[in-house]
This record gives sequence, structure tokens and C-alpha cells, in this order.
Amino acid sequence: MPQVPDTTFTLENVLNDLREAGTEPNRAGMARFGIETDRAFGVPLSVLRPLARSIGPSPDLARELWASGFHEARLLAILLTPPRHLAPELALQWLNDINSWDLCDQLMNVLARRAGSNELVPALAADEREFVRRAAFALIAWRAVHAKTAPESEFLDYFPLIRAAATDERNFVWKAVHWALRQIGKRSLPLHGAALAIAEDLAASENRTARKVGNAAARELSSKKVLNRLNKAADI
Repeated sequence: MPQVPDTTFTLENVLNDLREAGTEPNRAGMARFGIETDRAFGVPLSVLRPLARSIGPSPDLARELWASGFHEARLLAILLTPPRHLAPELALQWLNDINSWDLCDQLMNVLARRAGSNELVPALAADEREFVRRAAFALIAWRAVHAKTAPESEFLDYFPLIRAAATDERNFVWKAVHWALRQIGKRSLPLHGAALAIAEDLAASENRTARKVGNAAARELSSKKVLNRLNKAADI
């Protein structure tokens, strides 16, 4: 006997669930962290992640949720889209709609798990739009975590992009730049030395924003916690 498809998780039902789960204190908290709340319900990721697990991978529903324009619906859309379904064309289409750091970072978190996503980095970094440029460095940071088999040469090639963007004064850009530099430096001992050298060089820059990037990265990369973990990994 054929199985009756589960229609519980329709666009209308999911949006209703999000409305009911949202709170004004959460909306206020989002606003404090620089997230626009005009079309937000006030639902934290701690609620969205279990909901995404309950629904399961659903690329079609994800597209509907994204088209709704609601902030949490778009976060949920990203969580419901497996990397194999996040084609570069779709990722760039969604990125064009993004005006918040959390959507940007979550989208890049998924995209970084897709083979070949590194090819998008140069064009994203060259884009003048704030969250598109941020996406370049969020993608680098996530690839440093998820792209286990990527060669170290890939990450060395990112250093000129990091240097160039380190003077971008926009808050959501420079913070992503030092995030990328830190994650590269935590990937392996050889990359650590190269990343720390870049960080220290930037920390000595005459440019105020570059100094912030360099100091933030150097501080973490020089910590005993990072050095102990890298040395332990190198001995395995």
C-alpha cells in the first residue's frame, strides 16, 4: 500500500509555528546585535534547529520559505537545504536578498561544505556590497573548518584578499576578515605560522581597521589553547 505523504510541514503551517514561537524580547535582542527585525518573529536558532531536524531536508519547502521574506523563515530555509542542493546559482540568488550577518554566515556555512565553493571567493571579495563581501570571508572561515581535504595552498591564496579587505571599515566586513584569518591559522601548524605573520603585520599597520583585524587575529592565534591543540594534532 503506498505511503500517504506527510503534509504537516506546509509553508502556511511552518510560518504559523514561527509566529507562535516568536517573542518581543527575542526581537529586541536581535536588534541589539544589528539584525533588522521589520520582518522577524523573534525566534532563536535554538528553536529553529530542532524544527529543521523535525522537518528534514526539504529543498522545495526551503525555496518557499525564502520567498516569504521573513527572517526566521529564511534561516530555516538555509537549514533545510543540504549542500548538494545549494547550487552556486541559488546561493548567489539568496545572497542578493541578504541584509543581515546571521543569514550571510549560515548560508556560507552550508555552501562551504560543497565541493568547488572556493571558486566563488574572489568574486564575492571584490563585490562592494557589505554582506556580499562579508560572505567571501565567512566562506573562507567555514571552508577552513569543513573542507577537510582542501590543500593548504587554497588557504595561502586567500592572504592577498585578507590583506586587501583588512582596511574595510564596515563592521560586518572587518570582523569577517579577522574571523577568516583566525580560522586559517587554526587549521594546521604550517598555516598557523603564515596566518600569525599576516596578523602581526596587520597589527603594525598605519591603518586603524587593519590594526584591529591584526590584533584580534594575533591575540587568538597566540593563545596557549590554540597552540596546544595544533601541536597535539601534529603529533597524532
